[in-house]
Amino acid sequence: MGFSTECIHAGQEPEPVTGAVIYPIFATSTYVQPRLGEHKGFEYARTKNPTRSVLEANLAALERGKYGHCFASGMAAIDTVFRLLQSGDHVIAAENMYGGSYRLFSRVLEKFGLQFSYVDTSNVDAIRRAMRANTKILFLETPTNPMMTLTDISACSELAHGKGALVVVDNTFCSPYLQRPIELGADIVVHSTTKFLNGHSDSVGGVVVSNTDELAEKIGFLQNAVGAILSPFDSWLILRGVKTLAVRMKRHEENGVAMASYLSNHAKVKRVYYPGLPHHPQHALARRQMNGFGSMISFELGSKERAAAFLNRVRLCSLAESLGGVETLISHPETMTHASVPLEQRKRLGITPGLVRISVGIEDIEDLIADLENAFEAI
Repeated sequence: MGFSTECIHAGQEPEPVTGAVIYPIFATSTYVQPRLGEHKGFEYARTKNPTRSVLEANLAALERGKYGHCFASGMAAIDTVFRLLQSGDHVIAAENMYGGSYRLFSRVLEKFGLQFSYVDTSNVDAIRRAMRANTKILFLETPTNPMMTLTDISACSELAHGKGALVVVDNTFCSPYLQRPIELGADIVVHSTTKFLNGHSDSVGGVVVSNTDELAEKIGFLQNAVGAILSPFDSWLILRGVKTLAVRMKRHEENGVAMASYLSNHAKVKRVYYPGLPHHPQHALARRQMNGFGSMISFELGSKERAAAFLNRVRLCSLAESLGGVETLISHPETMTHASVPLEQRKRLGITPGLVRISVGIEDIEDLIADLENAFEAI
């Protein structure tokens, strides 16, 4: 089946009792068992819920994996992956990634004896040099948040697997419409389903997609044991959102390319970070690895004062954290998404006081550009 067809149909046959086309919300905490030792595949709702199970099958199919496990947030999904490890294990992670992931690693997981090395994962040699005998996971974001740096997933997977490490890719920025890491060699894909998968800014969730029976068994055990599960209602919302993923992403992509072109030619913008622009240092990799360039863009305005004046002037665009909604969301990484990253590290990575990140929505691009043009007048 084609991708658009899978978004609508994969993993979700009409509900068998009523024939309902839209799979219902099973708002139950437990299930009656016909007799002792027998059940219909469902025992307790933390362990399994029909609505969540349908979503998990759908997302696994879209990512070309075998198994999906959904969680209460993207961070709960990432945390569960790292519970596969034990004290003394080593992780290589992208030095530029979502601030919440860095906070989890540096302020929570290190307390339990996990070791982390943060490297420029766009440089395969840097990853090779960071490898240790106890390296168990290579954790990637590509493109990175918010600097839009790409990592060659195929090359990194070959390297990591040669050293006995798993490759985990946070694919939130792209969605499986633009990039499917498992097809490129990754072992596990994680998403904040809050973002493009749901697409409507009305649900918080996460998913782990894996491709082997062994990994799925371990992740499923942790999902049940820890209990940070996605609710039936949120599962239903994301199922609804995924049905329009392909058409939404096509419009996101069109608007993203147009917005990046506008910003790159604006006199008040110092620099634009977007893999779809020919001057992006990894433009060729983006063309090879991705099925488009997406709608996530960062741009430099030169100072916090200029950024504040600009952000305080937007009206159609929403000044807010998060991304991937049908509405355009604009944010200030230094004080919002990456405030938990130490100042010196932000400086080194280019997360400056003047950096702005925009998640371009699916509104009419002329209206979005007009809103930004009005905001630029405040600088």
